[in-house]
Amino acid sequence: MDCPVPALKHLALFGATGTIGDNTLDIVRAYPQYYRIAIMTAHQNSKKLIALALEFMPDHVVIANAQHYHEVRDALPATIIVSAGEDALVDAASLPYDMMISAIVGFSALRPTMEAIRHGRTIALANKECLVAAGTLFMDACAAYGATLLPIDSEHNAVFQLWHGVQNRPPHSVTLTASGGPFRTWSLEALYDATPQQAVAHPNWVMGAKISVDSATLMNKGLELIEARYMFNLEPSQLHVLVHPQSIVHCFIHYADGSHLAHMSNPDMRIPLAYAMHYPERLRLDLPPLDLVARGTLTFEAPDHTRFPALGLAFAAMREPSSAPIMLNAANEVAVEAFLGGAIGFMDIPAMIARILEQNAQHSVSSLDEVYEINHSIRIATKRLISQAS
Repeated sequence: MDCPVPALKHLALFGATGTIGDNTLDIVRAYPQYYRIAIMTAHQNSKKLIALALEFMPDHVVIANAQHYHEVRDALPATIIVSAGEDALVDAASLPYDMMISAIVGFSALRPTMEAIRHGRTIALANKECLVAAGTLFMDACAAYGATLLPIDSEHNAVFQLWHGVQNRPPHSVTLTASGGPFRTWSLEALYDATPQQAVAHPNWVMGAKISVDSATLMNKGLELIEARYMFNLEPSQLHVLVHPQSIVHCFIHYADGSHLAHMSNPDMRIPLAYAMHYPERLRLDLPPLDLVARGTLTFEAPDHTRFPALGLAFAAMREPSSAPIMLNAANEVAVEAFLGGAIGFMDIPAMIARILEQNAQHSVSSLDEVYEINHSIRIATKRLISQAS
């Protein structure tokens, strides 16, 4: 039996037009008695943002690309406050609401999410890059301002569920699973000819282009390792990866007595989203049940670091001082964008990241200003490297 929430929960949906936004709004449509969209943002998909704003009638709408401001403003009623630009995202994060869904892809989510933390909000976090680039600073800020962090990524949400199910007792180690992406069985030679269209065709999950490419290189799993390290206060030696093509088991947590707990569900982002949105209660979802008989065999493999060197780069960056993950993430974002634009090949993505990490000394980072400075300089350096290679 579902436990009703005491009052309508007002949501700030940052990244409304992406796949996380789609799944969040599916849940809101199913449970309008529980949730209302108070704030809605998008990067530049103005047409979809307009349609969603007319459907959900939020109080505030933000379009990060200011070129679309007048289009959005003119299409919406005067009762909806419309603003534009990156600073408007930060301003919106400081407005009143009950929960932020932080689903902006990439480093650009850091500023508005940190603003929500400074206001002590509950944050359902889908974005990986916030913790990858500013892990210690991010978690320290959550503690200092009394913000609540709830993971949405299926793997981290699974760890969260299992960990809390055993009275918060820390495990000996944690294993995150990876589907292996669309190129799991490809030869190394074939990977050099992989196209953007092939890279975004994920076998199990419906995701945006950037995350799909990250999944194809296994960088997505590498970013999740770094995210898990900070979110759950683990040492790098406590984190492992297994390739699990069926995407049914989302994580294992291992205990010193030889016990291993696994979290299983169908690969549907609405499951971890609903858990975070309705926490600490569970929300009934009208989804197909997990049928293990129909699924047949569940298989697990060790990741191949030769064909997918991005995962090894992430493991190495996780063990280095705090600037290394910032560099890893910045170089990866630029390289993925270049691949999607046809400027470099698929295997050039990890090659560019490796060169950036080799050419730049890693050091500790003690402020957000340093995080922004490193991110900016590494993006410039990666673009220069790509231009030279082209």
